[in-house]
Amino acid sequence: MTSNTDPFIDIRPYNDDEIPAAIDRLVNDEEFISAILQHRFKNSPSWFKGLMSPIVRVYLKMKWAKLSSVEAIQNEVKKYLEQMLEVTTDGVTYSGLDQLDKETAYLFVSNHRDIAMDPALVNYGLHQSDHKTVRIAIGDNLLKKPCATELMRLNKSFIVKRSAKGPREMMKALGTLSAYIKHSLDTANSIWIAQKEGRAKDGNDFTDPAILKMFHVEGRKQKVAFPDYIKSLKIVPVAISYENDPCDTAKALELYEKATSGTYEKGEFEDIESIIQGIVGYKGRVHVAFGEVITGDFDTPEALAAEIDRQIHDNYRLFPMNHLAAKEEGAEESVKKQLEEKLAALPEGAHQYLLDSYANPVKNQA
Repeated sequence: MTSNTDPFIDIRPYNDDEIPAAIDRLVNDEEFISAILQHRFKNSPSWFKGLMSPIVRVYLKMKWAKLSSVEAIQNEVKKYLEQMLEVTTDGVTYSGLDQLDKETAYLFVSNHRDIAMDPALVNYGLHQSDHKTVRIAIGDNLLKKPCATELMRLNKSFIVKRSAKGPREMMKALGTLSAYIKHSLDTANSIWIAQKEGRAKDGNDFTDPAILKMFHVEGRKQKVAFPDYIKSLKIVPVAISYENDPCDTAKALELYEKATSGTYEKGEFEDIESIIQGIVGYKGRVHVAFGEVITGDFDTPEALAAEIDRQIHDNYRLFPMNHLAAKEEGAEESVKKQLEEKLAALPEGAHQYLLDSYANPVKNQA
């Protein structure tokens, strides 16, 4: 497809025929190679990394030469994901998948705790039960480096342009995004999107009605009323619960900094570091609950948001750490010790932010 006939060329994931060229760009990207070297050989001298650079490049070229389709890439990702879940979790469980039709495309609206793991876990569950994997919405704020964009678009991610400047550019970006979501669903491709921009660092999972308004931009263009258009999207709320959030102390620190000094300056590699931490960090038990398809008449984005929130809060799997943080009695000593260690790693003023991140799902369920 040439760009003139493809209105989504700037944001959509790569097609099979675009994969070899994208892999080639990735392997020849200096920043990408040095990021790998930095991660693998953190404590080695720079001359050693310089020596390893061409070797890593040749290795990747050979390893990835056979990856010529989206499916091949997803199978490669799956192998890595399975090894990683084996090491970093005490098991991942799923509920609600048996209620979904394997031939239907859904718009999964999910709570958001972890940049890479949330959609990966949703995909893993779908794949395990013979559903097609989703296309993943990802904000361009995470794609400051060209290699990050390549990696994401290779693995069925499409780009949400949050950094669009000015009202006209914003409206154009929203229109394209809304049309792309509808186009995906109409061509039997499910979508995963977070219920609001950014992760819920305080554990409060609430849907931003602006995202639901964005869904309807294409509906307005087609002159379809909000309630009818929403029904055509087949929205399914998804609640993802981690017994242990590997980024919890970092999130608490960020909220504390913001509250005390009014701002929080992200380090250059902070997003990448939290992605890596979320992937390799210990998560305990994980549960992913797929809710029910939203079929009712919702006249406003606010009413629809309330229904999505209701399902996410009700389906959220609570763990001992949540109950302990919410000051409920009867926690085991091991859980108390775990919580004490987390709090000890933070300045006193940040303690409440960490406690809230585990306690809020309890309050929202009640």
